[in-house]
Amino acid sequence: MSLVAVEHILVVPTAVFHELGYFQGFSSDISRYLPQLLQPEHVSYRPRPEMEKDPSFKQLIPYVIFRHRATDGSVSLFCYTRGKGQGESRLHAKRSVGIGGHISSDDAACQNPYEEGMRRELLEEVQIDTQYEAKLVGLINDDLTEVGKVHLGLVHIFDVAEPRVSPREDDICETGFVPVSEILADTSRFETWSQICLQALFGKSRS
Repeated sequence: MSLVAVEHILVVPTAVFHELGYFQGFSSDISRYLPQLLQPEHVSYRPRPEMEKDPSFKQLIPYVIFRHRATDGSVSLFCYTRGKGQGESRLHAKRSVGIGGHISSDDAACQNPYEEGMRRELLEEVQIDTQYEAKLVGLINDDLTEVGKVHLGLVHIFDVAEPRVSPREDDICETGFVPVSEILADTSRFETWSQICLQALFGKSRS
């Protein structure tokens, strides 16, 4: 009988996050949180099945938004629907503007496990056939949902030169770049993290 290896993922104590300054929703104050959260004394790699049910820890998740600005000034975002094969079952069938996933203990051997984990997740999930500029723009915390209670999102915007991003996985469905105005007209189908980002970064004429 073969044993299936249990994935160990990067987490930080929720208490540390609260000590730095609790917020619900979106925060752009990256310098307040990230350097402290990623201190070696706060980071650990723990079994994913346990962490999915333990709100005393927050799983750090890179959440990458692909943005394209057309020559006419219009802005569009890469969107997709999560299929059943996507890791987090509580988000299946939801629309999303964010690509990302867990930082694994397999990434820990690298000099920057977080950056390596984000690179690996992007490589697994999407094909990027264009140049881009990347920027970390904020954090998401959502304690109003069960899935949100155990995750903390780090939001990156990748400004792509061309709208040429495509899925590598079959469970990243109904993909494409959609105008921000069209997305904002109906956000009800989107997962909560996407809704938070859309309002904070693109709502009220922001882009």
